[in-house]
This record gives sequence, structure tokens and C-alpha cells, in this order.
Amino acid sequence: MKKYILFDNDGVLVETEIYYFKSSKRVLKEFFSLDLEFDTYMEIMARGGRAWEIAEAQGIAQKEIIQARIKRDIYYQDYIKNEDIAIEGVQNILKELSKKYKMGIVTTSKRADFELIHKTRELVDYMDFTLCLEDYKRPKPHPEPYLSGLKIFNANKKEAIVVEDSQRGLTSAYRAGIECVIVHNNFTASHDFSKATHKIDKLADLKALL
Repeated sequence: MKKYILFDNDGVLVETEIYYFKSSKRVLKEFFSLDLEFDTYMEIMARGGRAWEIAEAQGIAQKEIIQARIKRDIYYQDYIKNEDIAIEGVQNILKELSKKYKMGIVTTSKRADFELIHKTRELVDYMDFTLCLEDYKRPKPHPEPYLSGLKIFNANKKEAIVVEDSQRGLTSAYRAGIECVIVHNNFTASHDFSKATHKIDKLADLKALL
């Protein structure tokens, strides 16, 4: 029987991934006249790479890339402050699940972005903890993020389940030895989810699955 749920954030609890892509694409074009194609970004995202790889491949200096990343972060935060990133029904399902399960968020988002996303939301109120990029040495697809979540709960792998929407996140859970449920997201639909334990159409389906 499952006792613990570890949620990814972006694409599972809030619809933010498209805006990270848009801000990265915008900056690469603005700073370096480089086109970040969607399929290229999906491949990079799936394996846990960085959009800046296409700039590095052109020999662009790191100091220039750092400046571009600063601007990307500004664009991204502007998007998440002004766009509708809510996913319908998420708060209600978290409220229901919290009555039976202990829950945490394990994300590769920067803490500053995460806090901005959730500043006016109540989703984290149902969580026992949140882990962001700064909270571990090796991000997804390495297993460390989800193993860190297990450690906080003092739980064994069979007691927990991960909820993800990306291949990178699934790989992290799989390498950690934790069952993983993939929630359908149009943005990551091209990813390989063959190693998922379960697949659901929407987060509301999780209650019945468990």
C-alpha cells in the first residue's frame, strides 16, 4: 500500500514548461541569432540537458551565455507572473489526497521561480516539503532528487509513488526504483514513457488509480 506521493511541479501541478521553452527560445534568438526548434528542445529536455548547448556548439563564450541566462530568467518570471499557468482541478485533488497520503514536491525548478509560481496559490499547503534545484547536487534524470524525497519521509521505495510528466523525471524515478505515474501533457507528448508504471490522462485520475 502506498503511503507517500512525490509530485513533480512543472507540467504536473502548474502549466509552466511551455514558458520556459519560450523564454529560452526568445533569448537564444535575441542574443545569438540562434533558432531553438521545438523538437530539439524536447530532445534536450528528455535527457536533462540545457538549451544553452546549441550556443556552446557555436563556440559562444560562457560569459555571454551567463548574461543570456540572466535575461532568460527575467523573461520566464515575467511569463509566470502574467500568464494563466493553473491546471484545472489540481487544488481539489491535492486536498483529497492529503487526507490519506503524505506528499512532497520534487522539482528541478529554481527556488526563486518555484516560490514565485506558488506565491498566490495554496498547493504547497498540502505538502510536507518541497525540494528545488538548490536542494540536491545532481538534478533529474539522476535519481538523487527522488531518493532525497524518500529520505525525508523515511520511507522505503515500495511505499512511495512518483507523479511526473516528462521523460527526464520518469528516468529519475525509475533509477531511484520508485513506481512512476505519468500524467498526460501535450507539451511532453513526444517523450518516451515506456518505463512508466502507470499512465493517466489527468491528475484527477490519480485518486482512483491509487
